[in-house]
Amino acid sequence: MPSNSGVINKDLQAERDKCTFNNEEFTLWWVGGETKLKEKRFREDFFLNDPELQEKVPLHFLSHKELYEESVRKATVAFRKVRKMQEMGQDGVDNYSALLGGLLGTGILKQGNPLTVHYVMFLPAILGHGTPEQQAEWFGRAWNCEVIGTYAQTELGHGTFLRGLETTATYDESTKEFVLHSPTLTAYKWWPGGLAHTANFCVVMAQLFSKGNCHGIQPFIVQLRDEETHMPLKGITIGEIGNKLGMNGVNNGFLGFDHVRIPRKNMLMKNAKLLEDGTFVKPPSQALTYGTMMFVRVVICRDMAAYLSKAVTIAVRYSAVRRQSHINPDQPEVQVIDHLTQQYKLFPAIAKSIIFKLTSDNLWEMYNQVTSELDKGDLERLPELHAIACCLKAITTADAATGVEVCRLACGGHGYMTCSNFYGTYGMVTAACTYEGENTVLLLQTARYLMKAWQQALRGQELVPTVQYLGRFLSSKNRRMEWDDSIGGIIRALQTVAAGKLRLAAEHIEQRQKNGATLEEATNQTSIELARTADAHCRAFLVQSGYEMIEKGCETVSGEVAKVLRTIYHLYAYDEALKALGDLLRFTTISESDINRLQAKLEAALAELRPNAVGIVDSFDIPDDVLGSPLGAYDGNVYERLYEEAKKSPLNQEPVNQSFHMYLKPFMKSSL
Repeated sequence: MPSNSGVINKDLQAERDKCTFNNEEFTLWWVGGETKLKEKRFREDFFLNDPELQEKVPLHFLSHKELYEESVRKATVAFRKVRKMQEMGQDGVDNYSALLGGLLGTGILKQGNPLTVHYVMFLPAILGHGTPEQQAEWFGRAWNCEVIGTYAQTELGHGTFLRGLETTATYDESTKEFVLHSPTLTAYKWWPGGLAHTANFCVVMAQLFSKGNCHGIQPFIVQLRDEETHMPLKGITIGEIGNKLGMNGVNNGFLGFDHVRIPRKNMLMKNAKLLEDGTFVKPPSQALTYGTMMFVRVVICRDMAAYLSKAVTIAVRYSAVRRQSHINPDQPEVQVIDHLTQQYKLFPAIAKSIIFKLTSDNLWEMYNQVTSELDKGDLERLPELHAIACCLKAITTADAATGVEVCRLACGGHGYMTCSNFYGTYGMVTAACTYEGENTVLLLQTARYLMKAWQQALRGQELVPTVQYLGRFLSSKNRRMEWDDSIGGIIRALQTVAAGKLRLAAEHIEQRQKNGATLEEATNQTSIELARTADAHCRAFLVQSGYEMIEKGCETVSGEVAKVLRTIYHLYAYDEALKALGDLLRFTTISESDINRLQAKLEAALAELRPNAVGIVDSFDIPDDVLGSPLGAYDGNVYERLYEEAKKSPLNQEPVNQSFHMYLKPFMKSSL
């Protein structure tokens, strides 16, 4: 990866010189082979060197309105370039994935892309919910961007609780139309990306009424704006919700309906159907209605790995350049990365970014397998996919948000500056903690599935792969597992924690019912335990999945790279175990000496990674323009780049600001 300035900071170069493995080999493994890497680098060069996609003024100096307009401009330029790549023979869905993802996409559109929901939710919704005829009518136009769509589910008064949505779609048998209506202010759709001023069509999730009965949430395609003038259509109230912590280029909007009529064919009927006479035909499974959300949760897990890899690249490089304090009084100030506490802030974040990406790949394989089974009418593994996608979305977003903030804190005062790009990255990651399902609610959904699996285990039924450990737990004679600090032992211990928590939660629900509570009341009274159970289940899955994926990867790389990968994984496993000490003390025989040994193993893993930290983040192969941070540039010239960024401030474009003559000078000259 070439330097912009041509001169590499000597401390950063020294770090690269002591790396024990070949960066390019690591990158090939990370990206997925030579073809993928070649495509990735061509794509980055093709987009990042285009003058039309260059940032003339840093976005944080623009007004909210200017930022949105610049985001639309860049988005249209970028997707035109995708079409150009297709003409050049550089076709493929990876071009879209890259532009919509957490690396190249946010390198070009730092505050988010107003067309993201069109590609990530509107198009998949047509495929997932539309009949072949509906797909033929809508998908081609949407794919070619002849229409721009969004996906409106969340309302002002309801988000994750879908059954509480208030927007209605009432079937009028006399005209064969649906009448969409927002009966209250809280029924207004709120949050959809691109809704405010970008999209002219929308998949709307609404309560279906026919023959006086409610048939639950169903998807409808609704035109919002005139295709020529872009003016809102009659009965449509639409606008933008305002400034947010981050993602201010996404154009999140609100939407209200005043008895808006659409034809019957605009209800997407691949799953549920409504006949001409108003008869409702149920889908094989209600969960099929939520397939789009599951797809997006898979994408979110991958994006969390990308954002975390970006943040930790910035922080590790900066920590190698920044010198702070003495370890030895007789020696010069050391690189910040030499402080063990700094290593413990940063190296687990490296590990998490890798484990999250590998687990998202694993989840992607599961998603594709389950989707193919659904097409054959096999719904058996759908609940398992839904449960693991829910908790992985919750845990990866929460851990990534914490990780980005820890990386920012690790960069001291300079990390607080907007130009460091921790602010923008944090805004992206924390948004994901809430959209597509609030994390606590998602954990409780996973817990609901685990409770059903527990009952299956008690009955001796066959269990699906992600919960098979429950059967082993029940067959064990000892309630407390014998502690073993091997990797296999740590995986079993974390699974034992999850199973033990699940057993206790089930017992407490049963006891509360015996004391007079209804099942729903007892479940609510046990909900803290249930959320923690789902958290433990997910962390056990991550540690197990990470191990399997790392070992699979080690079969294809050199011994040097394999050694580094295993050390990264070991650090992740030891860190997860140490953070679960209270639970391990409760459910295993771990002792104080075992804990000391585990801590020593973690510190040994940190020491082993220390010479390779810069090499690992270099191997993520993230261009400077994607990192978007003077602290993390490849050349390590932190202070020069910070100074150049400071000079870009509009306040530095004139020696004296007008406020001096208007306010300060009169104030200073007046007698107080």
